[in-house]
Amino acid sequence: MALDVATFETICPSRFISFSIPCPTRSDSRLRVAVLDSPIPTTDSPLVAAMFVPEGRETDWIFSTESGHLQLLFGSPAMSRLILIGNQFHDGDLSPPVYHRPVKSSLHRKGLDDDEELCKPLLLALCPRSLFKNGIPEIPILSYEDNLVSGVVIHKCVGCLVGEMLVEDVEIESESGVDGCVKREFRRRLRFKRMPNLIQTEIPIIPDTHFRSISGGIGEVGFLPDLRVLVHPYLAPMVASLSLISEHIDGQIQRGLRPNALCLGVGGGALLTFLRNQLGFEVVGVDADKEVLRVAKNCFGLEDSEFMHLVIGDAIKFVQKLSHNANWHPFADGEDVNRKFDVVMVDLDSSDVRSGVSAPTLEFVKRRVLLGTKLVLSEFGILVINVICPSRSFYCKLVHDFEDVFQELYKIDVGNGENFVLIATVSPQVSLVRDCSNSFFMRLKSVIPEAYINSITKI
Repeated sequence: MALDVATFETICPSRFISFSIPCPTRSDSRLRVAVLDSPIPTTDSPLVAAMFVPEGRETDWIFSTESGHLQLLFGSPAMSRLILIGNQFHDGDLSPPVYHRPVKSSLHRKGLDDDEELCKPLLLALCPRSLFKNGIPEIPILSYEDNLVSGVVIHKCVGCLVGEMLVEDVEIESESGVDGCVKREFRRRLRFKRMPNLIQTEIPIIPDTHFRSISGGIGEVGFLPDLRVLVHPYLAPMVASLSLISEHIDGQIQRGLRPNALCLGVGGGALLTFLRNQLGFEVVGVDADKEVLRVAKNCFGLEDSEFMHLVIGDAIKFVQKLSHNANWHPFADGEDVNRKFDVVMVDLDSSDVRSGVSAPTLEFVKRRVLLGTKLVLSEFGILVINVICPSRSFYCKLVHDFEDVFQELYKIDVGNGENFVLIATVSPQVSLVRDCSNSFFMRLKSVIPEAYINSITKI
């Protein structure tokens, strides 16, 4: 069935159409064209732009799904229509075994040479009629740039709550070292299809020592998780919050007690593993999707062990149950069931491609949930939350709701323009710890950047 060009004469909010056409430079190839209209109604002067899909990444969720297109469109404020053009792929295609960034510019690649000029008539035909009232319009060509040098998908699966997800090993660009040489950095990432341009979890990986040579790259050698360092932007700041209660934690250790943490939201488990391995915590992690926990164990080095307890279930319901029944504990065998947590760390977000990402979830900031969380904390405990504010009003309400339940609030700016860490205390803090002779604080400073500790400010 032929596609009627008149279909594109008006902007139709949320309309998504994709089709294929013969490649103008190669008779044996076809191009995939996707047209997405913004779900946000536009004025009489729509803004239209085009983007060419990087060669080799045609099957990436960012470029091959409607949710990926939406994230690209929302990345350009006030955009009314986005047109994507790339090499044709089929729904059943597997991801390429290994992706390597082409040496040539993205606008000069196989099958799409001189694509701006060759595709200009097509782009004009896909523009709304109102764009021509002042003559033939110029269609800006957007570029997609990220730090990905190479990558390979090592696992795909479907979670009952999060939907489709994938795990990929990647090499990323890094700043040159002190000797002027380019530093190679390898990471393992977890992504969800519902928000394909968002990295849910990222950890360092190192070449498997079973390989004689470690000079190879992605697809050439095997890699293992490196659990000694936190590289996801907000995780080290979350851990830095422990400096506020370092004397309390050190006192626990001196009495022969392991400090304990409750982590709501597990993801790849990097935070949980770091707390246990690097800081000696006993950790309880709660996640509602059992497939996420399975992936964390199989791909990200998370282990269910003596001092690492993993729970499949709703995080908020778990806290509520724990706070209402002092005699209930999921790991009560021979343990002090009345012992409360030194820290509760929350990494729960509301992820929707149309409304964006916000954290924590609205359900968590309800008064009954905050009061329940306070009840499971010890006298000197703290609540630590990864926060993403979609608006100023969200931030103001968040602070007001927490001030209504907890003694004091502190925050740490992550530095990426998106996240900050909110810290709520059960008891007043005498002062912000900047230096301390206790062994826990010294250990903390040795495993995370001290700059995060020094940047803690009271709200």
